[in-house]
Amino acid sequence: MDAKGRPRFNDLLFRRKEPRFFAFDLLHLNGTDCRRDSLAQRKLALRQLLNSGKGSAAVYVDHVEKEGAALYSRICELDLEGIVAKHKDSPYLSENTLSTWYKIRNPRYSQMIGRHELFERERHSEPVPGWHGCDLVCAELDYAKL
Repeated sequence: MDAKGRPRFNDLLFRRKEPRFFAFDLLHLNGTDCRRDSLAQRKLALRQLLNSGKGSAAVYVDHVEKEGAALYSRICELDLEGIVAKHKDSPYLSENTLSTWYKIRNPRYSQMIGRHELFERERHSEPVPGWHGCDLVCAELDYAKL
């Protein structure tokens, strides 16, 4: 993290500082698959798990409801990477299923220069499910539901 509390990818990559893990979802807990639970249930379990550990390098990331567009604008102003949008009542679906989450990147994120391959990859000429640029997702998302 820099002096303003923003992530610094190169510091992490070159081990210049201690890493911090920002957790916003929980898929497995103590051998139990949580992916069929709603996002709200998974986040509650995640918060309880992280609150039980003292001195952890993991930081719980809370959610914002109904203000997704405003949050995204602020993220861009702060030169942060982007946001992850999920429906709070949805399970976590993966692989060949229709994604219930979207990663909406800041196209002007300064730390993204030269790291394209770390943010996207091709799978049969299609992006990884859930990873989208704002040009695709912004037209499709109903921000009132975020």
